[in-house]
Amino acid sequence: MDTTQRTEQQRSADRRRRELLEAADRVVLRDGPQASMNAIAAEAGITKPILYRHFGDKSGLYAALATRHTDALLNSLRAALDAPAERRERVEATLDTYLAAIEARPQVYRFLMHPADGSTGSDQGFDVGQHSAPLLRRMGEELAQVIEERLDLGPGSQLLARVWGHGIVGMMHAAGDWWLGERPCTRAELVKSLADLLWGRLAAAGDKVGGPGF
Repeated sequence: MDTTQRTEQQRSADRRRRELLEAADRVVLRDGPQASMNAIAAEAGITKPILYRHFGDKSGLYAALATRHTDALLNSLRAALDAPAERRERVEATLDTYLAAIEARPQVYRFLMHPADGSTGSDQGFDVGQHSAPLLRRMGEELAQVIEERLDLGPGSQLLARVWGHGIVGMMHAAGDWWLGERPCTRAELVKSLADLLWGRLAAAGDKVGGPGF
């Protein structure tokens, strides 16, 4: 098999994988945590063994969906952090971007973060607990890198940036989960309250010399 043929086969496989992920997304938007491999295969017009062949197993499909949505969310968060605005405005915009994302697609959020209440027939639910913590850790490390690159935190800055990154992600996740379930206030009110909580140390830290600024 020559290089051109191998490249075309890889492109075809990648295209088919994207199509299957899009079918899985449609099921998740409809069913949330109750989404099943049976339903995803039916939506894609294939059998479950073919679905397994593309993703290895149920965990592989969940990981691919989690990566797909986490990548999109991180891109949106970076855009909010890079917007031409004062630091406080960008902090609020970043918090609002996260909350807007889970509000716009609550079924996707619940699929990624909450296990189903029960199995759907013989098709057991996705093992959310195995994957949701690594997903949050990835977001924490990404935010820690942004903080470390942009703020002058003094001695031990790398460790402190990781503490802040994981702490902020944990706060956003816990507060957002509570808010999405109970809706005790508007999104704008929650954003302002969370920004007030964060603002003391963020306001006091100077920009890192040579960095892109925060």
